[in-house]
Amino acid sequence: SPPKAHGSVFSSVGWSRPRVLPDPDELRRAADVLNEGERVAILVGQGAADAAGEVVGVAELLGAGVAKALLGRDVLPDDLPYVTGPIGLLGSTASDKMIKECDTLFLIGTSFPYSEWLPDEGQARGVEIDIDGRMIGMRYPMDAHLVGDAKETLKALLPLLRRKEKRSWRKKVEKDVREWLTICDTWAGQHFGDTINPQSVAAELSSRLPDRAILTADSGSATNWWARHLKLRDGMDASLSGTLATMGPGVPYAIAARFAYPTRPVITFVGDGAFQMNGMNEMITVKRYLDRLAGGPPLVFCVFNNQDLNQVTWEQRAMAGDPKYPASQTIPDIPYGAYAELLGLRGIRCESPKKVGRAWDEALASDRPVVLEFTVDQEIAPIPPHLMVPMAKKTVKAALHDPELAGIAHRGIRQKVAQYAERLPGRGHA
Repeated sequence: SPPKAHGSVFSSVGWSRPRVLPDPDELRRAADVLNEGERVAILVGQGAADAAGEVVGVAELLGAGVAKALLGRDVLPDDLPYVTGPIGLLGSTASDKMIKECDTLFLIGTSFPYSEWLPDEGQARGVEIDIDGRMIGMRYPMDAHLVGDAKETLKALLPLLRRKEKRSWRKKVEKDVREWLTICDTWAGQHFGDTINPQSVAAELSSRLPDRAILTADSGSATNWWARHLKLRDGMDASLSGTLATMGPGVPYAIAARFAYPTRPVITFVGDGAFQMNGMNEMITVKRYLDRLAGGPPLVFCVFNNQDLNQVTWEQRAMAGDPKYPASQTIPDIPYGAYAELLGLRGIRCESPKKVGRAWDEALASDRPVVLEFTVDQEIAPIPPHLMVPMAKKTVKAALHDPELAGIAHRGIRQKVAQYAERLPGRGHA
């Protein structure tokens, strides 16, 4: 007979999702805080990804507005009238005003780290849900700490909440959202000479987004336009390097998304700096698997060609007061569309503001992966929702010695005037 095995270890497969719920007393404390608040602001992140219905239920009961951290972009669709959009330096004025004026802050599944874009300490009471108890209270002092899964916790919280009959706060939030959307449309419609406004690239895509699209983004100035001007609908997914803000993941994310979901459209936004760094190499990966990646829904790699490490340029101006230093910021002008054609992919290069929509139509109709290249204006500033005094002073200091002074001043003034014009009486947004 064969010898018996000794010391063998066998393992099993399978996993079931646990129900992680907070302490019942803490849940009641959270309900009290939320019920007593008159101006509730909700901020969701990636931890709320499976809790869309519950977030909507809470927002409706409390008459709250909902802002979204970048990794929470796809938690709720942007066509809900009380969704204020992104928050922070590349956020919306609607989110900024809601946060600055709220008396109660409700964080759901987010580690949004920029405390300067949260309420002043003492301004608002706080409730937070996070499955990792170490994160609760890290960004803002909280009155109720709900350690649990967002969906399960919200389901337990909903019966304890009272509907707020006074809806003036909700009406104000919705008015601010309408104003912000009008500002975005105005910005995207402003053209400066024959160079493409990068805001228009995102705006023209927004109305053309295919159903169930997956959207990815790299880190750079293009992330601003991805966050502000793309309006996600129900059923869409979106992601980027939200916790690291690193350069390079946009293209690999898109390729991975297409392998994981071959029947869904995939579109990524990437700056020319990141595309030169690793995106062009990844086009060889696309060629390697072309038999699997072609012939389906659109797969589009949208490259913003401005020959500048643009986000770094603007950060140096705003954070350090340094003018643009061309020796380190300027990068070569590469024909990305032509490079794609060399690899057997589809390459499209758009250089005219009047042809941006047509270029998108052509890319979205292709049965091959597309590198869609737009030559865009590098002097369009990613204007924050409000200018903090130290940042404004450093930007002005940098601009005085900047080689692009004339263009920056002209474009910046035009865009800021457009923003303030929408707030003047008689604009029809009441």
